[in-house]
Amino acid sequence: MMTKTKLKSKNKNMCILPYKPTKLWRKTLHKELRRHRFSVIVAHRRFGKSVGMVNQLIQQAIECPLRSPVFCYMAPFKNQAKKIVWNYLRYYTAKIPGVNPNHTELYVELPTKHKNADGARIYVAGADKPDNIRGTYFDGVVMDEPAQMKPNVFGEIIRPAILDRHGWVVWIGTPKGQNRFYEIWQRAVKDERWYAAMFRADETGLFDEGGRYGPEELELMKEDMTEAEFAQEMLCDFNASSEDILIPIGLVTIGAQKELNKEDIEGAPVILGVDVARFGGDRSVIFRRQGLCAFEPEVYSDVDNMTLANYIIQAIEKYKPDAVFVDAGRGEGVIDRCRQLGYDIVEVNASSRSVKPNVYVNKRIEMWESCKEWLEAGGAIPNNLALKTELSTPTYFYDKKGRKQLESKDAIKERMGKSPDVADALVLTFAYPVMPRDRRQRISHTVNTDYNPF
Repeated sequence: MMTKTKLKSKNKNMCILPYKPTKLWRKTLHKELRRHRFSVIVAHRRFGKSVGMVNQLIQQAIECPLRSPVFCYMAPFKNQAKKIVWNYLRYYTAKIPGVNPNHTELYVELPTKHKNADGARIYVAGADKPDNIRGTYFDGVVMDEPAQMKPNVFGEIIRPAILDRHGWVVWIGTPKGQNRFYEIWQRAVKDERWYAAMFRADETGLFDEGGRYGPEELELMKEDMTEAEFAQEMLCDFNASSEDILIPIGLVTIGAQKELNKEDIEGAPVILGVDVARFGGDRSVIFRRQGLCAFEPEVYSDVDNMTLANYIIQAIEKYKPDAVFVDAGRGEGVIDRCRQLGYDIVEVNASSRSVKPNVYVNKRIEMWESCKEWLEAGGAIPNNLALKTELSTPTYFYDKKGRKQLESKDAIKERMGKSPDVADALVLTFAYPVMPRDRRQRISHTVNTDYNPF
């Protein structure tokens, strides 16, 4: 539906802007941007960021109660801003009574709802000529495609300009490697006062059946772009140009799109992987996998060992797993409690020796490599944002002996702002080979020995 805006104008008419926000913009983005002073949005190409942010500026300029509000939409280059953003701004404000565009200085003046505000201005500017706006104040600024801007633009010009009026800033763009935009994104993820959101092409609905573009267009783009280009431009992968990512986002995305039938996993062993929270902000996660299918994880925050042990036991009773692998790093109490109650738990030490000591430094990289191979073989994962991000984050390197080693969990947490607990729980399901219970029973009838599933 069209956006309606009530204005204090002479004729007191309601102005209807020709803006039809998508469901995502209407129900989530416009609301969240109002609630936060600093926001970072990472979005795929053709997400509609310019149109959405222009209308965000218009709405907030009209509603600003301060005297002489000033807002700015900054693009990397002035010519680019004039060609695209200026045209959008003129179009969406054209029907507002009393609007006054200045084509020379690229700003529009428009009336406000508050009588003391005496009109607002929205400027369109280029980061290539930031001195043109130096010295003014702003109530709100949009920095579009900050990866293409000089790093000092925010610190030297924008940040001082929003000080007096406690203005807000939105950074919005598509990844372009690990640069200043990546650093800002990392800060937003870690700071609960900021709003941080990432929208990949396989999640926004624009490429779904009935969406603006449809699934066929996304498939054509895959064919026409390199794997790295598609991962960066459409899947918002900051690491797309990096060659040291163990599990690329493209592989994770394919796994999240797979749909398996019951027949595809029938007879495969059921395995539970449990990652136990190490510190206060970490999460404890129970992940169930059967053959090529991983199911939605159970994620718990702020639970003690006894409570988590109870959750694990409930999962065991419900799913009747053939094996339960629990991270021994912080899971000693959980493991002991489950065993005390008669449940068979296998503790997994990620730093222990790999079964291929000449190839892998430890068990941890061995499990992650097994998870990658499983995805390559057709593994299906839930379309879980945290899982997809965490799986495609860790990097790898080789030690002096030429063995593969995974980036440390602490280093990942430093970059992401959180521990990859959800992915670690899935990876734990690959700790050791597991035999299905029915086959195990058949073997026990013919072989006089205790069964060891590993």
